[in-house]
Amino acid sequence: MSAVLASLTGLLCVLAALSAVWLIQLRTRNAGMVDPVWSWSLGFLGVWFAAFGSAPAPLRGLLAVLAGMWGLRLGLHLFARNYGKPEDKRYALFREKWGSAVNRNMFWFFQLQGVLALLLALGFLVCAYRPDMPGPIAIGLALALWLLSVGGEAVSDYQLERFKQDPASKGQVCRRGLWNYSRHPNYFFECLHWVAYVPLAFGAPWWGLALLPPVLMAWLLLKLSGVPMVEAQSAQHRAGYAEYMRTTSMMIPWPPRRR
Repeated sequence: MSAVLASLTGLLCVLAALSAVWLIQLRTRNAGMVDPVWSWSLGFLGVWFAAFGSAPAPLRGLLAVLAGMWGLRLGLHLFARNYGKPEDKRYALFREKWGSAVNRNMFWFFQLQGVLALLLALGFLVCAYRPDMPGPIAIGLALALWLLSVGGEAVSDYQLERFKQDPASKGQVCRRGLWNYSRHPNYFFECLHWVAYVPLAFGAPWWGLALLPPVLMAWLLLKLSGVPMVEAQSAQHRAGYAEYMRTTSMMIPWPPRRR
């Protein structure tokens, strides 16, 4: 299957999955399930491209494992976080803002997420269709980046969940573990994850496309739906968050400044 056809068919599958989630939220009035489905969709695209790509089988197998395991873990985490809970504040704000147009706007918002998923999966696509194997150094660097990023994100997610489950922490700022060195360590490691596919793509035709996903993810988290929304809400509802912002790095884990 050609890269163009694989991209179009993969996109259609993702849009169908997101449309199903949109139909579910019509009944539940809760759009939070789009988060895990979107993560699983990204992992699916990696496996999809690996299945139909023309790269050597060992590279396609490695891509399927890396993309699939990343998407599965993140999706399961988001599913456990959102299932049976009130609607995420981001979507609740959209619902309030859009009023009577909420169902139409939410549908197109979900479809936009499908297009973004395809753009983020360009690194997968380049790897799946490169004509040769990357060198051992490139493979080793990709594995090291993947292990660091996925492991770091899993640890930061776990630390935050444990903090939230502690009744004494209600309304407080999480400074446990990695959260003492970064206000958003999960976002940092999420961006780093997309860098892991650049060494696997380097040297392939159109390998520069693999640089787009980490840049796009960083833009989404820093400027759109990540940091701005989280910090605006936290500054209003968490005591000491202004001090936390003053002393703690936004993304890159770094020793905190003196309080």
